[in-house]
Amino acid sequence: MKRSQTATAGGSSSVDLLALAEYVEQFSSKTVAVLGDFVADEFQFGEISRVSREAPVLILRHRETHLVPGGGANAANNLAALGARVLPITAVGQDNAGDALTSYFKEKRMDVSGILRVKGHTTPTKTRFLAGWAHTVGQQVLRVDREPQAPLPPASHHRIEQLLRAKLRAVDALAVSDYGFGVATPELVRQARSKRKSMVVTLDARYALASYAKSGLTSATPNEAELEALHHTAIGQNLRELARCGRVTLSAMKLQALLVTRGRDGMALFESPARLTHIPIHGSNQSVDVTGAGDTVLAAYTLALASGASPLEAAHIANFAGSLVVMKRGTATVSRSELLEAIRSEASGAAS
Repeated sequence: MKRSQTATAGGSSSVDLLALAEYVEQFSSKTVAVLGDFVADEFQFGEISRVSREAPVLILRHRETHLVPGGGANAANNLAALGARVLPITAVGQDNAGDALTSYFKEKRMDVSGILRVKGHTTPTKTRFLAGWAHTVGQQVLRVDREPQAPLPPASHHRIEQLLRAKLRAVDALAVSDYGFGVATPELVRQARSKRKSMVVTLDARYALASYAKSGLTSATPNEAELEALHHTAIGQNLRELARCGRVTLSAMKLQALLVTRGRDGMALFESPARLTHIPIHGSNQSVDVTGAGDTVLAAYTLALASGASPLEAAHIANFAGSLVVMKRGTATVSRSELLEAIRSEASGAAS
């Protein structure tokens, strides 16, 4: 039977779509630890009532509030939706947001023994206010962030180290989600790598990508803006500058592969100084909401690598997952069945 393939610009010319589906089928047999900052994404929905007499601002009549996992918690949630067994390792406060996140994952039957509750600590919370008229889709008008006012105490860091060491015995991969709130550190990742030299270790770091150099990472998944910030440059449509920044980062961090997400411009995969593959976005480039898309990419990419996919194959799987999640509103997940359907549909189209 002829295998269906999809073309790729640059690098290797194609990947086998049916092989991608076979890797996704293996997701349910994998266990992934998630080390990082768990964030509560709160969405406040309201209808526009009128303009305030007190100030030139809209008055919203509150309709409902949704709180969902964000940051590293969203990566964990996506891993679970894709079928993996997930072992979260993080610290949250003894507050309402920490309660909500812990309860959410308990209801998902996730092992929450690695979620450390820290007295006096604030669970990072991003509250988005969405306003609309009756029977219309709400648009975001304001975001309020609540963040920890002090770093985690040394005792909490020590406990996280203990939890990570214990959980690593049973995992196929470690996904690190560093949003800058102090749970994940390069030293912790180095220790993890020294304990399990053969496991896949991936990183999504919002601010401190370079600090993880020589930490034993398999791969990292920065977006283009993070790469620009790291190299103090602007990329835009300058593919030569993209290539330069990616190659320098790949080499400096001693990675097997570097996957740069570029929004509507797709992805760029660096596997060696001489091998750069540009992957066009799958489906429509008119996204509905990009909130949390990087977490979905990290989850799908990590699981694919853990299932034996090459970096190029894993990047294509992550590209499918990312293209699906940006068509959903809010912080969302992609299920294994959705991902399989998208890949198989593409394979059927390529074969016809």
